[in-house]
Amino acid sequence: MEILRLAAEAEATGRDIIHMEIGQPGTPAPAVAREAVTRAMGQGNLGYTEALGLPALRARIAQLYDEWYGVDLDPNRILVTPGSSGGFLLAFTSLFDPGDRVGIANPGYPAYRQILKAQGLVPELITTRMDDGYQPRPDQIDGAGLDGVLIASPANPTGTMLTPDGLRALIEVSEANGTAFISDEIYHGLNYAGRCTSALEITDKSFVINSFSKYFSMTGWRVGWIVLPPDHVARVTKLAQHMFICAPHASQIAALAALDATEELEANRATYARNRQVMIDLLPKAGITRFAPPDGGFYIYADISHLGEDSLTLARALLEEEGVAVTPGHDFDPDRGGGMWRLSYAASTEAITEGLTRIAAFTARRS
Repeated sequence: MEILRLAAEAEATGRDIIHMEIGQPGTPAPAVAREAVTRAMGQGNLGYTEALGLPALRARIAQLYDEWYGVDLDPNRILVTPGSSGGFLLAFTSLFDPGDRVGIANPGYPAYRQILKAQGLVPELITTRMDDGYQPRPDQIDGAGLDGVLIASPANPTGTMLTPDGLRALIEVSEANGTAFISDEIYHGLNYAGRCTSALEITDKSFVINSFSKYFSMTGWRVGWIVLPPDHVARVTKLAQHMFICAPHASQIAALAALDATEELEANRATYARNRQVMIDLLPKAGITRFAPPDGGFYIYADISHLGEDSLTLARALLEEEGVAVTPGHDFDPDRGGGMWRLSYAASTEAITEGLTRIAAFTARRS
């Protein structure tokens, strides 16, 4: 947030800022989604939906699982949520009691820690390694006494994915240890090095959380979904009724239309794929060589410890000297984040290329 504030102040003075700190697509919601909401607004019949969400939307999400993963999914196991954040709240509330311990990868999405703590739960940081793609290993879960584990693939901030065998091994060791398994699949669809594997291809016992924010370019619409184990559907439906009543009706209408915007969405993904390759090619030329190549999403999590200063100090200097905004690693990893940057490549290819040229000039002055 510090970098966002400074970048906004710099832009207000007329400076040209390259945004590589923003964790959202640089594209709007699909045109058909916006058109569908315009029609619905004209009809004036928006209101509460059932807590599970619009039946047509849940049926279409179930169809997506067949299209992407070959999974035959009962739409009655799908609950539409106000963003993935609503899914995490519902999953944690249904699965855990205060004081329970939930394992999450370190580095990882910082909201996991804060939502867990707000619910009286204990986030157990699983220290991961670059050699493992910053993903947990089964031996870090086996015998750890965890009540739950949350896995993201592709992950934020690293963009790395688990292989099908890697995901299966984590699920199997979790089930053997009586550890509830939650799969964050919010970046599915944004994959470049092989397809994403859903936990639903392996088990019906996990909670699977997804969102329209990333692949579908609908961050501000606040709509996502959770796929529930059959024995949790009734309980989570009641929780959703009390917590949210329902996800926003207008956003559900937009989401239903977005699911058929394949041509536009795949064009967006092609841009991210080009940007990813630009990052992989040009970062080493800027002297930044230590990172796990991202398999999905639109981030690279890069080691900049060789530059000799804290990542926030360096991010401020980069913004001031070169007009490039990046995210320091502190929020993603409280222990090692002082030596890391997260760089987003969700902007245009031209902007990403120019940003890396400026980063190279910045690092050259510090070598």
